[in-house]
Amino acid sequence: MKNMRYFDYAATAPTDKRVLQAMLPYFEKNFGNPGSIYTLGRKSAQAITQASTTISKILNCKPDEFVFTGSATEADNLAILGAARINKKGKIIISPLEHKAVLNSCEILEKEGFEIVKLPVFKNGLVDLKTLEKELDEKTILVSVVMADSETGTIQPIAEISKIIKDFRASKKIKEKTNFPYFHTDASQAAKYLNIDVEKLKVDMMTISAHKLYGPKGIGGLYIRKGVKISPIIYGGGQQLGLRSGTENIPAIVGFAKALELNAKNKKTQYLKIKKLRDTLEKGILKSIPKVILNGHPTQRLPNFLNISILDIEGEAMLLYLDELGIMVSTGSACNSQSLEPSYILQALGSTHEYIHGSLRFTLGHQNTILDIKYVLKHLPNVVEKLRKISPLKLKIK
Repeated sequence: MKNMRYFDYAATAPTDKRVLQAMLPYFEKNFGNPGSIYTLGRKSAQAITQASTTISKILNCKPDEFVFTGSATEADNLAILGAARINKKGKIIISPLEHKAVLNSCEILEKEGFEIVKLPVFKNGLVDLKTLEKELDEKTILVSVVMADSETGTIQPIAEISKIIKDFRASKKIKEKTNFPYFHTDASQAAKYLNIDVEKLKVDMMTISAHKLYGPKGIGGLYIRKGVKISPIIYGGGQQLGLRSGTENIPAIVGFAKALELNAKNKKTQYLKIKKLRDTLEKGILKSIPKVILNGHPTQRLPNFLNISILDIEGEAMLLYLDELGIMVSTGSACNSQSLEPSYILQALGSTHEYIHGSLRFTLGHQNTILDIKYVLKHLPNVVEKLRKISPLKLKIK
């Protein structure tokens, strides 16, 4: 599309050409099953080993501590369901900002008899850590807090949460020496811009996704610290130490590793570039359009995220008008786009339905330029003015 201005990188990103080139040989030439002992099979097995080594260096873990999955959703399912079901009972503490893969897994576990506790969240999008400290007890087997949520991009203090859990493990409240509770974080959105060194974060499990890193869709992964015991959710041939059966997707695995490698090299430069563009867009919108509210933390958020509520209009109507102009944005996370219900993440932050329905999420990426920003700032105020003229709403900023 000639005039396309894409601002939905939190939903997905185009595959980097260098990633695609790395993948191509494994579709046609080196297509062997890695479980086979002849040459083609061994080449595929070597590709997995090489990819695992590349990823483990970036995550600062051992190669056998990383499991490839079909998506970040599957990785979340494996972490939550796997850690819970191997224990058969217990308490799980999560934030209400988690991806649906975590939330829905916990809904299932609640029906199976597990106790699920959702932590309160402040209006700025940060989890209440004092409540976490109070909720930790002998029954707690798992804590899961997203590194940065998929709608506002607010960054949670993962290392601080890890310390709270570590201190609890060492306290007298635990009668026997144990690794419980495990701590899982979903870093699917955050991995692009934040440090994902698992030793610095001190997490027990971490989910990452390839297509948010300009890698292929259909591949994700779960870091599982040595000693953490979980049960598989997919059974079959026992691949990947029995934790994720099924013939490995070699092209996607190779692409995943390449995407992570490229990202690690360019992370700091891209962070600064994207943040500068995001800040220009944010300042321009707040200056040119009245009655706009910033959702999430004003500073402690991913550099590519801008979530705003434009009062007195519907976000979906805005989205369609902008789409006609070639501007592609979102009214919420992609996993929520099929639902007419207000964003559960913005609700957790205390926003009213009227505020939420006027929300837009801009997420920037490598291909955005200052010309894209200027294009949005030229057309968005006109769209808002048109919609407000026909809107019955006259909301006040609280």
